[in-house]
This record gives sequence, C-alpha cells and structure tokens, in this order.
Amino acid sequence: MKLAYPILIAQLIQNLMGFADTVMAGRVSATDMAAVAVASSVWLPAILTISGIMMALAAIVSQYSGAKQYDKVASATYQTAWIGLSLGIILILLNAFISPTVSASVTLEPQLKSLMFSYLDYIVWGGPAFCLYFVLRNYSEGLSHTRPTMIISVIGLLINIPANYIFIYGEFGMPALGGAGCGLATAIVYWGMFLSMLIYTYVSKHLKVAHLFEKFYWPNWQEMKGILLLGVPIAFSLLFEVSLFAVVAIILVPFGAEIVASHQIVLNFSGLIFMIPLSLAMAVTIKVGFAVGNKEYQEAKNICFYSIMLGLVIAVATAVITLTFKSDIAAIYTNEIEVIELAASLMFLAALFQFSDAIQVISAGALRGYKDTTSILVITFFSYWVIGLSIGLVLGLTNWIIEPIGPYGFWIGFISGLTTAAILLAIRLNVIQKRVESHH
Repeated sequence: MKLAYPILIAQLIQNLMGFADTVMAGRVSATDMAAVAVASSVWLPAILTISGIMMALAAIVSQYSGAKQYDKVASATYQTAWIGLSLGIILILLNAFISPTVSASVTLEPQLKSLMFSYLDYIVWGGPAFCLYFVLRNYSEGLSHTRPTMIISVIGLLINIPANYIFIYGEFGMPALGGAGCGLATAIVYWGMFLSMLIYTYVSKHLKVAHLFEKFYWPNWQEMKGILLLGVPIAFSLLFEVSLFAVVAIILVPFGAEIVASHQIVLNFSGLIFMIPLSLAMAVTIKVGFAVGNKEYQEAKNICFYSIMLGLVIAVATAVITLTFKSDIAAIYTNEIEVIELAASLMFLAALFQFSDAIQVISAGALRGYKDTTSILVITFFSYWVIGLSIGLVLGLTNWIIEPIGPYGFWIGFISGLTTAAILLAIRLNVIQKRVESHH
C-alpha cells in the first residue's frame, strides 16, 4: 500500500488533467470540446503503448536493486532513455508526414478537423519529454521510491490549468487557440514534468545508490534488445485492452446517442476505479522484482498472494459503492434521465467486472516482476479479443443465443474476457513460481 498510494494519486491527477482539458475546451464551444476528445483518443493510445515499453524498466531496476547490482541499473536506465527518445522523435516525424494525408481523407466538419489536427501538431512536441519523464519515473519506482511520481504529477496539474487558460482563451497576449490550446498546454506540461523529475532524480538522496549521473552510456544494441523484448509485450497488452473498449464504443454508435453516452459513463467510472488495482499492480511488480533479484522466492510468492487478496478486498468495497450509488454516479455525468437509468442498469455489470479486473491486473503486475511478459501478451489478446469481443458481438448484436441485448451483451463480453484473463494469468503465475523454485 505504501508503494501503491503515490502511484494511485498520480494516476488520478493525470485523469484530472484530461478532465480539466475537456471542461476548459468545452467552455469555448462544443466543437472545441469534441476536437479535444477525438484528438486525445488518437494521442492517448499511442503514448500509452510507448509508456508500456518503458514499464519494462521498473521490473529490470527492481531485480537489479534486489540483487544489489546497482552498476547495471544506470546502464539499463540510459538504454531505456535512448529507446524513449527515439520513439518520441518518431512520433514527431510520423505526425509531420502522416497528418496531411490523413487530414485530407478524413471527413469531419472543417472547424472540428482543423482544431483536432492543430491539437496533435502541438502535443506531439511534448512526446520526447513524456517518454524521458516516464523513463526516470520507472527508474525511481524500480528503486522502490514512488513518491516523486505523485509530487511531479501535482506539479504537472499546477502547470496544466494556467497553461490551458492562457492558450485556450488567448490571455497575456497569446493567440486564442481554443481546443487546440490544450495540446500546446499539455506539451508544456510534459516538458515541465520531465525537467522536474530530472532535477528530483539528480538531488534525491534515495536515488543516489545507482550513480545515474556519474557516467554517460551510449546506445548499446544488445541491452536495448533485451529491454524491448520485455517492454514490447507490455505495450501491446496495454494496447489490446484500450483498443477493445474503443472498438466497442464505435460498434455501439448505431444504437443511438443515449446508449453510447450511458456506455461511456460506465466505462469512464470503471476506468477511475481501475486505477486502484492498477496502482497496486505496479507496486507488486516492484516488490516481486526486488524479492526475485534478492533470491527470496518464498517472499515473492507471499507478495503475490497477499496482493491479490488485498485487490479482492478493495474490489468488494468498490463494488458495494458502485451498486449503492449507481444512479448518483451516473447523475454526475449527465442530467438526462434516460441516460442515467441506462447507465445505472449497466453499473451492476460494472460492479461484477471489478473482481476479475483486480485479479487479472495484479497477476499481470506480478508476472512483470518475474520478467515474464510474453505470456501476458498472449493471454490478454486471447481473453479480450477472442473470448471477450466474440461473446460481446454474439450477445449484443445477434439472436444466435438470445435476442440481441446491445450494450449489456458487450459488458457481459468484457466480464467474460476479464475472467478468462484472470484465470489464465493466475495459472501462469503459479507455473512461473514453481519453475523459479525448482531452478533454485
């Protein structure tokens, strides 16, 4: 819990930044708000996938620090930084070359289109900073020091709101960019967070152990390959999860605005709740990695067991809250009675969903600590896309088993997919634990 709570606060603050962007752009016009929503649904999956690659570093650093091999920590951090910097620059180049072609072929209202592409043109300049910030964040978390993550995200929020204000509404002699101003403000936030994290890493006594700034490391292909082999599966499993929810939102469009809105409300709320087991999972990666590096295999096993139990206890609490206040929660998002009723009826399924979600995300976190990431990729793809989406499509859209039940079918699909993932990941975790014990 001590490791997880700063990560949780940081995740919630990041959500708050997105919320501030939406609200402040919405004050200009609905078109500006829509432009921010559409553009960030392009940007967030891209940046989330890249951050998945950097997440490998937390597992690598925690194993090295458990084994007291601090000399290797600095080198791994530099190599991850080279990967992050390259990916950040690739984002800028991709945007420069692809944007004009995509822009020409997309049919949107001209105003919405120009705002959306301007937003992306601005935010992409923050890409390299975001990647480097994420490298330093995983370095710090890998050394079991999660508090800077929280402190720096507070700094990010403190930059975000005034920067939004200046560039959206054109204060202090700046041009009024409307929704596109959020993109510029976010890019500035990324640079602010990276520089704050760099200064923190440089002066912190806790982070001195790895001597990060004493020697400079040039790119080393062998080591970078090892990091990518761990990181790419994490990145793709994140992408599979995020894209599944996006695809379902698109499939539901023909059902009408009310159904899409109620689905979106329940998804957004579930996303907020999901931050709790996700933060726990990140802490588990660090603890398990440290124990494995230190050759305390029984300790690593205990951490996995108690974390999953803790995750389930938290899921009971959040499910009870979800069910008790389902209509009140929906009413925070909208005042349309029909949407509130629909969302409240979906909340029951969202409450069930939290149990499997906790088990699967914490098991995946534990497997990352054991540096077993390819299995996570295979299991999540099979569970979400093969099982979850198929069941969703069959129940939601066809009359093969029962009359089509629309969004409910997809939520039953989500639950089936997550439950499959939870069972398979827990089995895989058990296999890995036995394998590690028999080897040693």
